[in-house]
Amino acid sequence: MQIFTVGGAVRDELLGLPVQDRDYVVVGASPDEMLARGFRPVGKDFPVFLHPKTHEEYALARTERKSGHGYKGFAFHAVPEVGLAEDLARRDLTINAIARADDGSLTDPFNGVADIAARILRHVGPAFVEDPVRILRVARFAARFTEFAVASETVELMRQMVIGGEVDHLVAERVWQELAKGLMEEKPSRMIDVLRDCGALARLLPELDRLFGVPQRADFHPEIDTGVHVMMALDHSAKQGHALPVRFAVLLHDLGKGLTPTADLPRHPGHEARSVKLVDEVCAHLKCPADCRDLALLVARYHGDIRRGPELRAATITKLLESADALRRPQRFEQLLEACACDYHGRLGWEDKPLPEPQLFLRALDAVRAVDAAAIARGCADAAQIPERLHTARVAAVKQVLALAD
Repeated sequence: MQIFTVGGAVRDELLGLPVQDRDYVVVGASPDEMLARGFRPVGKDFPVFLHPKTHEEYALARTERKSGHGYKGFAFHAVPEVGLAEDLARRDLTINAIARADDGSLTDPFNGVADIAARILRHVGPAFVEDPVRILRVARFAARFTEFAVASETVELMRQMVIGGEVDHLVAERVWQELAKGLMEEKPSRMIDVLRDCGALARLLPELDRLFGVPQRADFHPEIDTGVHVMMALDHSAKQGHALPVRFAVLLHDLGKGLTPTADLPRHPGHEARSVKLVDEVCAHLKCPADCRDLALLVARYHGDIRRGPELRAATITKLLESADALRRPQRFEQLLEACACDYHGRLGWEDKPLPEPQLFLRALDAVRAVDAAAIARGCADAAQIPERLHTARVAAVKQVLALAD
């Protein structure tokens, strides 16, 4: 029985990066032997065990055989006779197919060390085509390791997988899982670029794919299209260290521009309403968490209004605050403003351009929240008048904020 550290831990050590998790592969052992040593089995599909003290995962060396469509269509063979090289051969990328023994020696049958040095993301072998999740993983690694390029032969293999319909068998939960991880990487636009390059984006998120080639408004730098603008805004959200709901909302905020009638270009009248509808459909398809869905819908609806904040009337700002439920959900409203700031900065030359009145909406929100709703309610003989009186008082409070800004 031999134990090797494998995968990301070895890769990150070679890159000089901190190791988050360690995975181990066990060669020459049976499930009964693992149980006898106190290891606890986990799951039903994989021969994986938890260490009795550290609770780290130890997987028996195994081979895989394609038995159906999608990432679940595999039969596994885990017996003591399966060697380390056979186990590494089933992995996705060469940089993830390196093993380290207890004495520090490396087993690198697919030249992963050389690919790390050359900054190349390259598939291990032809078995790569058997798991469509690997397309998403390659795209996610491109977003994380920004100096790495995807090997041309790997891109071509991914294109053939898309043409063959493998990505059509991916379940929504797995797509969301990989998409969410990629959005939280250093440069998430690279994930989208890789998915576009191999054709997977058109299958997985056609609403987003449509934005590339659609012109922006002439006064928002016509040299970039809507897709490029969204990617710039997305990378700005990552640079600011924003949370996942903010990054996801930025990714989807302009979907409606992909359906702008040709006669209306390069302007996009009514794109916010079209975006809301598309965002709702995308979120339902991806089965994304409620916090991501709710913020994405708000950003799609209000990003234009918030960008024009200093031009809005007090009544319009008050209605926006009420409609966005900012009084009850102030933290979510702050995330809405963060996403809208990314939309603003996602233009050539605007990355460091100061926002006009960046605190306007927060000052307006503070003023609206300071209105004494209870006192207004006590002063109304007719309860039906309370909402209108309250709204009027809030508008007056916002007017004072705007007057001070002038």
